[in-house]
Amino acid sequence: MITRHATFELDDDPHRVDRDAVWHYLSTQAYWGRWRRREHVEQQMDGAWRVVGAYDPSGATVGFARTVSDGVAFGYLADVYVEPSVRGQGLGVALVRFMIDDGPGRGFRWALHTLDAHGLYARFGFAAPDDMYRERPGANPATLP
Repeated sequence: MITRHATFELDDDPHRVDRDAVWHYLSTQAYWGRWRRREHVEQQMDGAWRVVGAYDPSGATVGFARTVSDGVAFGYLADVYVEPSVRGQGLGVALVRFMIDDGPGRGFRWALHTLDAHGLYARFGFAAPDDMYRERPGANPATLP
């Protein structure tokens, strides 16, 4: 599925994503996962239920998001980013909308972890967990023996 936002194109074709671009961003700029090795990111992309890339007019990957899901009722939104050079143009909103509202998971219960961009995610109904939600925090695999 392909959609457009301003001069950008969003596409959920996993073969179109420039994995080198995603790896570069996640390994150098993403506070949430710089501990991962390249093979971790590759494994996560390969195992994703859906990936969405955002592309500039030249076809370069300038944004990305992936989802882990059971494919029926639940989706976990992960690794959402927009390159700093194209921020401020609504691409983050378009990327999240394309992933959660315009795709096959539009009826899912969605979850994510984030330290920032709360305003962005609030636009899509993300809020603090309700009384039903419980989580067992994991250890950073990079710190395990």
